[in-house]
Amino acid sequence: MGQKIHPKGLRVGIIRDWDSKWYAEQNYADFLLEDHEIRQYLKEKLFNAGIDHIVIERAGNVIRTFIHAAKPGMVIGRGGSGVEDLRKALENLTGKQVYVNVIEIRVPELSAQLVAENIAAQLERRTHHRRAMRQAMMRTMRAGAKGIRINVAGRLNGAEIARSEWTREGTIPLHTLRAD
Repeated sequence: MGQKIHPKGLRVGIIRDWDSKWYAEQNYADFLLEDHEIRQYLKEKLFNAGIDHIVIERAGNVIRTFIHAAKPGMVIGRGGSGVEDLRKALENLTGKQVYVNVIEIRVPELSAQLVAENIAAQLERRTHHRRAMRQAMMRTMRAGAKGIRINVAGRLNGAEIARSEWTREGTIPLHTLRAD
């Protein structure tokens, strides 16, 4: 059986960019742990804002975070108070100067992360898994995707024996590097 590689890792440098943009020789582990803590804090705090991904840049003692969100208004808050609160919380967490930038995701139906979180939320509300998968697939294809594959696994509908179900529509080339 062939070796498996993560599709995002395979495409980094070709059509995807790094989520952490910095270089370190000595404090690499500390910076990596700090990045993880920042991402974890932001995802917990802004769960309802539809966070797709967070890009972190470092230069000296300055950290710039770029939050890609489906609902930027929930992140920014009234008059920018939400961003200011986030900035202060992140500065307390890291002890460094932090800048927070919010970038809107124009078509959230084309973001795999947001589609997956939506399906998970529906399953937590006890929606039937096939219905949730079919609705997500229709919305994504209507938004202009060339193809989509959805895999749901676990104790579906509360069954005692866990199983995995998947469905796909359109084209999903796994080896084409420009396909994302």
